[in-house]
Amino acid sequence: MNILLIGSGGREHALAWKLAQSKKVKELYIAAGNPGTAQYGQNLNFDQNNQKALLEFALKEKIDITVVGPEAPLAAGIVDLFEKHGLQVFGPNQSAARLESSKTFAKNLMQKYQIPTAEYKSFKEAEKAAAYIREKGAPIVVKASGLAAGKGVIVAQTEAEALKAVKTIMKDEKFGKAGEKVVIEEFLSGEEATILAFCDGQTIIPMLASQDHKAAYDGGSGPNTGGMGAYAPAPVVTEQVKTYFKNEIMEPTLKALQQEKLNFKGIIYFGLMIKAGKAKVLEYNVRFGDPEAQVILPLLKTDLVDIIEAVINCNLAQTEINWKNKKAVAVVMASAGYPLNHKKGKEIRGLKAAAKSEDLIVFQAGTKFAAEKILTAGGRVLAVTALGNDFAKVIEKAYAGVAKIDFEGFQIRNDIGQKALAK
Repeated sequence: MNILLIGSGGREHALAWKLAQSKKVKELYIAAGNPGTAQYGQNLNFDQNNQKALLEFALKEKIDITVVGPEAPLAAGIVDLFEKHGLQVFGPNQSAARLESSKTFAKNLMQKYQIPTAEYKSFKEAEKAAAYIREKGAPIVVKASGLAAGKGVIVAQTEAEALKAVKTIMKDEKFGKAGEKVVIEEFLSGEEATILAFCDGQTIIPMLASQDHKAAYDGGSGPNTGGMGAYAPAPVVTEQVKTYFKNEIMEPTLKALQQEKLNFKGIIYFGLMIKAGKAKVLEYNVRFGDPEAQVILPLLKTDLVDIIEAVINCNLAQTEINWKNKKAVAVVMASAGYPLNHKKGKEIRGLKAAAKSEDLIVFQAGTKFAAEKILTAGGRVLAVTALGNDFAKVIEKAYAGVAKIDFEGFQIRNDIGQKALAK
């Protein structure tokens, strides 16, 4: 079959890598892709947000399935458009994508159906948001309600920081339209983890739990990023937590979507805060996480195309999903200055040397071709993923992979996966 993959980041490189392993795939096209995805299919010089051009291509090339990687095209209704023209798409429609595109919608849904989450209020006016912060005090969490590429969440330790966050989001419009509303949430303590799940509207099946590292610097300090590394499976998600999650969060979420007549087909990302064997939902997303995809997909044994077809055809209940009995750790190599002002255009050396290592995959994100060289072209540049049987060796292997790669001023966190060793 012919598959079109939309997106150009590390998540899409991981998806391309996994899709290309399927015997069912005849042609794989990636719009717009990156130098990494070009190893597995044909990159297309299309803007991922140019729905008309993508639709015309899909119709012309008789694309069997379109896989949407990032959240923005989903929120903009690409699934609705493609389905209207008889095309099959893996991802939720625009209405169901509100689970991510509107934090206000998601929080209201959780409240209505009693899904455990932090106490909250949403605001359209900065002055009212500020008054609520003064009433509640700190620490407190300030979120842009719309899509902000994973960077619209500010955990404020002081009242002054929270008030500044409201100004940054609503008045300075740092995240554009995403900040027209803010959600102010109770600060939750505990340990964060992610559980992704496949959903066909009738059945929901969880994947392995993972743990992302959002903060820019070691020890969880510094500004929030899109993610500086991840590992899976996350030991913090014990059997007790899995049972609680299934009964109190995952299945009630599916029932809520059904009650609201949202026929959700695709992936639901549950961002969780875990404490004392229980969990609360920090956020929903409607696609693979990044860098979570870079540790989850290498551990998936089942053909991803089989799962995608089952989701599209509402046949997930009859699909067996199997996982490798291994550990995975991904270390993100970012440009100097990320996530603030970062430099681009630096030559990346050592990719071929790193690729020769057994059980090591280098997923490219912010990269580009130029004069037969691969250069940096974004904040998060690479995710170096290692696989193995125990976390200590896998962490060592991932950082050994990082040591083989170089570009000017790159930055990493040196503590990815350390929490797994403490369990």
